[in-house]
Amino acid sequence: MSRFNVLYLTSELYPMAKVGGLADVAGALPKVLKDLDHDIRVFIPKYRVIRDRKYNLREVIRLRDIEVPLGGETITISVKSGFVPDSKVQAYFLEYKPYFDRDDIYVDPATGKGFEDDAFRFALFSKAALEMLKVLYWQPDLVHVNDWPSAMLPYYLKTEYRDDPFFEKTRTLLTIHNLAYQGVFPPAVVTQVLSPDVKFDKSHPAWHHGDFNFLRAGIVTADLITSVSPTYAEQILTPDHGAGLDDVLSEKRDKVFGVLNGIDTDVWNPETDGELAANYSSEDLSGKQACREKLIREMKLDPPENLLVGVVARLVTQKGYDLFVQAAERLLALPVNFVILGAGEPEVEKAIRELAKQHPGRIVARIAFDNALAHRIEAGADAFLMPSRYEPCGLNQMYSLRYGTPPIVHGTGGLADTVSEFDPASGTGNGFRFDEFSVDELVAAVDRAVRVSADQQQWKRLMLNGMKQDFSWTASATKLVEVYEHARQMVEA
Repeated sequence: MSRFNVLYLTSELYPMAKVGGLADVAGALPKVLKDLDHDIRVFIPKYRVIRDRKYNLREVIRLRDIEVPLGGETITISVKSGFVPDSKVQAYFLEYKPYFDRDDIYVDPATGKGFEDDAFRFALFSKAALEMLKVLYWQPDLVHVNDWPSAMLPYYLKTEYRDDPFFEKTRTLLTIHNLAYQGVFPPAVVTQVLSPDVKFDKSHPAWHHGDFNFLRAGIVTADLITSVSPTYAEQILTPDHGAGLDDVLSEKRDKVFGVLNGIDTDVWNPETDGELAANYSSEDLSGKQACREKLIREMKLDPPENLLVGVVARLVTQKGYDLFVQAAERLLALPVNFVILGAGEPEVEKAIRELAKQHPGRIVARIAFDNALAHRIEAGADAFLMPSRYEPCGLNQMYSLRYGTPPIVHGTGGLADTVSEFDPASGTGNGFRFDEFSVDELVAAVDRAVRVSADQQQWKRLMLNGMKQDFSWTASATKLVEVYEHARQMVEA
């Protein structure tokens, strides 16, 4: 296997700066690639939440006062050095306090929306990465960028740096974690992020209905594109799931690959998880009953013999919890209890709170983010509900499978790639799927789970089918390296 030098750009990194699933990916994938003997280094903005002393960040003399040309100006930045926690993966932190020393990563607390200068902030992030590489004199085979906050890097490399011999053999890969988030800004940002002599019109890679679209610029100019599951890679080429970018993605369909995300099997491991009432494994499931009993007591669920269905999610329409609200009365006609953890859209939160108020003991909701409780729900629930409208990958269904908690999912994106319908006759399958996004189909899937759970031997077989699957990052990273090989072939061609 070839060895690669890879610079990995991410706007989030677990545990330093986490908002969504990108942080988990960025905190796990580089470690595995490093273990596979690739020289991978991470680049991330130094937000206020990333403390020098806590994470042992160091100043590097040659990485001080780097000049970055951007939008007709020159911005002077510095870069600090450290490591991804619990690893030997080198990490670099873009320090520019006017843009990143703030109370939040993406959301302005004063408005509840993105910061007004986000275009400039994240264009600087992409440009600074390229200038840092030149100062380091470290030439990556590949720059791997993630989502819109770093999607301008492929554009800059193909335009402003196209004649720079330093980057002659460097290729780019853009991973799309969720196509719905694109970094769309009014055309006025052009003067901030493009060279003064660049004309912004319909021929420009970032042009999208007159607006400036960071993700579109990255899609058009990146050498290769991945999404976070094989099914989602196919879906984003279609109008139904392409979020208005299916046309440019379809033009590059031979350069779009689906690589399923993995999970951190050290953090999510029922055999060693310190948050649980008792640990357990596929060889000895007795501890799961103790976890179930504790969760029932903690959440005051009643009657305790009902099938206990867990939810840990952002409570938003994309995740399908408005469908759950619509189906709730019919679901409660079944012998099922629900424990729900999460936060999200105010209208969805309000509806779930109201259901919990109307059905005490049957629906218990914690509108919050609570990592320890998330682990206890994964272990203590009998089944796990993910009715997403669309789901690029999804991680909780893989956590659930590992914890012997069969998922009930809408068959879309990564959920379709990881969850298969259990067949009582053959004993195959690891969960329950409904392929039509409707109340009838959701209720029918939960009903099938209830019926299977009545047979303890069948349910145990179902649990073990999921627990024995490999969703580790090692499997995913190996497939990703195959995509990296395509980039190397581009250089050699």
